Formats: sequence, structure tokens, C-alpha cells
Amino acid sequence: MLNTISLRHIGYMIIVLKSVLISYFIIQLVFLNPGTATFSFDSTFLIFVIAGFLAQLIDGALGMAYGVSCNSLLLGFGIPPALASASIHTAEVFTTGVSGLSHLLLRNVNRKLLLRLAIPGIAGSALGAFLISEVLDGGLVKPFISAYLLLMGIQIIRKSLKPELEFSEPRKSKLSLLGLAGGFFDAVGGGGWGPIVTTNLIHKGNVPKQTIGTVNTAEFFITFVSTGIFIFFLGVQSWQIILGLIVGGVLASPLGALLAGKINPRLLMRLVGITIAIVSSITIYKAIA
Repeated sequence: MLNTISLRHIGYMIIVLKSVLISYFIIQLVFLNPGTATFSFDSTFLIFVIAGFLAQLIDGALGMAYGVSCNSLLLGFGIPPALASASIHTAEVFTTGVSGLSHLLLRNVNRKLLLRLAIPGIAGSALGAFLISEVLDGGLVKPFISAYLLLMGIQIIRKSLKPELEFSEPRKSKLSLLGLAGGFFDAVGGGGWGPIVTTNLIHKGNVPKQTIGTVNTAEFFITFVSTGIFIFFLGVQSWQIILGLIVGGVLASPLGALLAGKINPRLLMRLVGITIAIVSSITIYKAIA
């Protein structure tokens, strides 16, 4: 059955699922909870647009770090951590959807790889979102994930410095486990799908451009599921932040996808490695400081 699913079908699924979420928000705001979305399009709103734009530009080009980048920017602007995390997860459904469609149009997506990652990723995301909503503290898990990713980032940088780069077709082995772990830790740790999955695939020798496009497209489905569970347990907070992040992210998504297809593979590997090493180091420092 999976063999009958084409890239066009995947694009249609993204559009339908985004429409469902938009319809849900409209029903909530107009019919069930009118008057709850009180905000103004002022300079504060512009700050959230800029934060969403920069974070999605990085994520679209490198296949990772939307949540970390966006969270860092919002905390820098004085947004409380819990509010920042909830807003990012909600906005990310829209930004990953546009990013995924952009990568599909630019043919940056490997269909078989996407399906092998997305299906177990959805399962892991659902489990992680439930646990972090009701049981676990995601902050306790982050430092251990970051330590692992720091080592992977260093390995990617080292590999990019070799005289000749060797790329291979995506390997079937352990892809399901990688997707499951990526989805789970993304939901539990407030981010991590891109760093875990993209970093591992590039480290194993997969072509960076196609890997980034595929992982970004799969991320929409992972984020959609986890966001639905977060909304069920925690509700939606601060529409001004969410809308600002959505506007900025949607504007940056096509540009990020275009950059991923234009950047030299060796440079792209170095950027991925450097980004994940820096972000992981900062996370570890904050955890032990």
C-alpha cells in the first residue's frame, strides 16, 4: 500500500491536515471561545514575525534547529519558557507544512525515505507528547540528547574536511528506529527531530540536500500529531506570538528550501555540523550552569 503513495499524495495530505487545523482554530475563536484572541499588530508582533522568519530560514536551509532557534529568540525577548514552547509547537505545524510543500516542489524529497521515517516518527511523537504533558520533565532529557548530538556534529565537520565526499543512497536498516527516536525526543525535549534525524542520515553518507528536504517534509506529520496532543492536554496560549511566528515562518519557508538546494554539499555539511555543535554545547552549558 505504501508503494502507491506518491509525492503528490504527500503534498495533498499536508494541505488537508493544515486545513483541518485552521478550521479547528476558526471554530475555537469564532464560535466556541470568541474574544480570546486579543492582540494588536504592533512592534511586539513584528518581533515575533522576525523570530519566526529567522528560525525557519535556518531550519529550511539546514534541516534543523527551528525549535531551538525560535526558543532562544523568544526567551531573549523576555517570553516565559512555558509560553514560548507551547507557541512554537503550535506555529511549527504551519511553517513545516509550507517548508515541506516547498521541498516537494523543488524535488528535494526522497519518497521511500520519507515514509520510513514519518510513520514511526508519528508513533514516537504521539508517545512523547503524551508523556511530557502528563508524566515526564523534558528538561531532564535534553542534556543527554545534546551530548550525543555534539559528538555527531563534530563527526560531520570532520567528514566534510576529507578530500573527497562520499554519498550513498538512504539505508533501510535502522530507519524506523531513527524515526521513532527522533519523533519521541522532539516531543519530549521541545525539539530535536531535525538534529537527530538529519545529523544521523548525513553522518551515514546520505546526500545533504535530499536528506534535509525529506526530513523537513516528514517533520510536518510529526509536528501535527504532537501539536494535536499538546492542544488536547494544554490548550492554546498567546495568539499574538503564534500568529507572528506563523507569518514569519511561512515567509521564510520557500527561501529556506531554495537555499538547501543551492548550497554546496561540502559547505552544507559544515554548516549542519557547526550548527548542531553550537546548539548542543549551549544546551549542555545551560543544563549544568
